[in-house]
Amino acid sequence: MILVTGGAGFIGSNFVLDWLRHGNEPVVNLDKLTYAGNLRNLDALADDRRHQFVRGDIGDRDLVLSLLRRERIRAVVHFAAESHVDRSIHAPEDFIQTNVVGTFRLLEAVRAHWSDLPPDAAQDEPSRARFRFVHVSTDEVYGTLAPEDPPFTETTPYQPNSPYAASKAASDHLVRSFHHTFGIPVVTTNCSNNYGPFQFPEKLIPLCIHNALAGRPLPIYGDGQQVRDWLYVEDHTAAIRTVLDRGMPGETYNVGGWNEKPNLEVVRTLCSILDELAPRRDGRSYADQITFVTDRPGHDRRYAIDARKVERSLGWRPRETFESGIRRTVRWYLDHAEWVADVTSGGYREWIAKHYSAATTSRG
Repeated sequence: MILVTGGAGFIGSNFVLDWLRHGNEPVVNLDKLTYAGNLRNLDALADDRRHQFVRGDIGDRDLVLSLLRRERIRAVVHFAAESHVDRSIHAPEDFIQTNVVGTFRLLEAVRAHWSDLPPDAAQDEPSRARFRFVHVSTDEVYGTLAPEDPPFTETTPYQPNSPYAASKAASDHLVRSFHHTFGIPVVTTNCSNNYGPFQFPEKLIPLCIHNALAGRPLPIYGDGQQVRDWLYVEDHTAAIRTVLDRGMPGETYNVGGWNEKPNLEVVRTLCSILDELAPRRDGRSYADQITFVTDRPGHDRRYAIDARKVERSLGWRPRETFESGIRRTVRWYLDHAEWVADVTSGGYREWIAKHYSAATTSRG
């Protein structure tokens, strides 16, 4: 059995769904259910006994350790994090508490559990030799690139430029230290910008789809020429499965989509697809709603991932091009308007408050 932290969030829920589509190993899904965690992402697993949801905090060492021991966990996949740069500018302490302190306490629980495991055991039993801790991180820890710079590699020096990036860099260093000091078999992945189903509409792509359909402005920071490497979320979850299965302890693997695009081009592409699939009643293009707003403080100009190591070492490469992935994404949001309306209203938060308290558990 594996433990997934943050498994009701965007990437985490996609991973849980992907994991159970490709095998039968059960999942314990630990999520605090903050604003970006949404149990309805996991509706497809409502009657699936392989999925056990626990509402709780990675910072609760006793809770985590009890889950690790009770369920005899053989691997942890760590997604749980505060991840929105804008929010980190306005409220950085939340990012330190979750991404740094929370990761430290999670690692301490893992260290206690791992130390109790036998050095080796039968193939279907957890052991220290086969245990893995996969830490899912971001390319933002590397800082920013000039237009002519080569993409980030696993040896690029860390130069985080936002409180979010700094908090993830700190968590990366903690994970590394627990391997080199205590021997815990950890693997870290640093990914580029994800997009796809179930992404909370605060990030660029779902925000612009949501605003376009609602007739609201499509806000673009600065001149819109900030470049990102776009990675379809199902490609990312496949990479994490690969790293969990074959990644070498102590190694870092950069995971990217080989799709560098300026933000303005991304939004114009979204508008073009929406013009085709859900045209405005007045016949005008959604691009007319694009609005340039003041750039955010310390906005990194360019990110790009060199993902050759994970391809050479483990055989993973993204399947989706940006053109195919973005069309799938727009279609998903058009087909799931009720999900978007739900997560952007107060009704979902009230439902969670009524039905879930901290450290509650449900199966299916």
